[in-house]
Amino acid sequence: MSPSASWLSRSGHIRDTRLVMVGAFVGAFVLLMLSAFTSVFAGGPLSSKREQVNAAYQAVQGECLNWEKADLSDAAKVDCAAAHKFEVTGIADITAAYPKEAPFPNAEAWEKIAQENCAQAAGTYLAGKLDPKGKYGVSTLNPDERRWTDGYRQLRCGLQVAAPSGAALPSYGSAKTQDQSNVYDPSVCLALGENNTVGDPIECAKPHAFEIIGVVQHPEGEFLAVDKQDGIMSEKCAAMALDYTGGADLKAKNLLVTWDTRAEESWAVGSRKANCKIGAVPQGENLVAWEGSVRNPNGAPLTTANPPQTTSVKPQAEPTGAPLHSESGKPPSESGKPSDSGKPDPPSGITPTSENR
Repeated sequence: MSPSASWLSRSGHIRDTRLVMVGAFVGAFVLLMLSAFTSVFAGGPLSSKREQVNAAYQAVQGECLNWEKADLSDAAKVDCAAAHKFEVTGIADITAAYPKEAPFPNAEAWEKIAQENCAQAAGTYLAGKLDPKGKYGVSTLNPDERRWTDGYRQLRCGLQVAAPSGAALPSYGSAKTQDQSNVYDPSVCLALGENNTVGDPIECAKPHAFEIIGVVQHPEGEFLAVDKQDGIMSEKCAAMALDYTGGADLKAKNLLVTWDTRAEESWAVGSRKANCKIGAVPQGENLVAWEGSVRNPNGAPLTTANPPQTTSVKPQAEPTGAPLHSESGKPPSESGKPSDSGKPDPPSGITPTSENR
């Protein structure tokens, strides 16, 4: 099922192509800014105390790591129930393929190394249930050039929740127990990226593509075809929009309601959640940035997940070996017609749309 999006406008159907977060398990590894990780240990010999306590070289399978500094110099083991940016799925020793005299890999070589050594580890760790379009991507923590020269050849394979830019976002709970649906908590806004893409979480006061207004939990059971998901999401998202905005006239603001759907391969591994969101009416096939929030300031408190879905609006400044979660443009295709439920039309300005991913 190809990633795509459909908009139902007042004048007819407009198909728009956007991006989905694709998991590195299906080969979408893009190891960015590896120096951001290796710089932790670069710049001359380290003290023995530093080498003993740096968690990046001590963590084992099932442990979680967190850090705040872009160079990972403050990396520490944390309870996986707490916010973390890396969950170790295994340790790979690549000495046989890269003996001591082997040159330090460039970014392309690290990508190949990660694919060959860590994709399978992630699948095994999750008992074969890694959502290829879910929120988790396969990543590695790699040795720096000095250690490589000294013959160190161990990698930490792991899972991360990454923003579309590749920046690490906080994750909560072990990936073994979490729904992998690529969803956000209500009130999170997503930037409009380059080339008509959906970008990272961002403050709603800044230009953005979408504002998340809620999450729908689909029932267990057989896969629901996209048109059936659309029927459910259309009704639930319209209701959420009324509650979230306090009945605001979205049409007057040139805004409309849209939603996500789950692909069959995601459904097969248990991903059942999908976002309802609000975006600007597109211009042709292009998304349009808008500013501010449509949340009713006098509305009821928001219901967020526990543990929370991704809520960060300040992702790490630089990626550190995380795969790039991006959506590759696909040729536009005509949207399916909405089902005629016989229910009253939604309030003015709430025009259901759907995004399939």
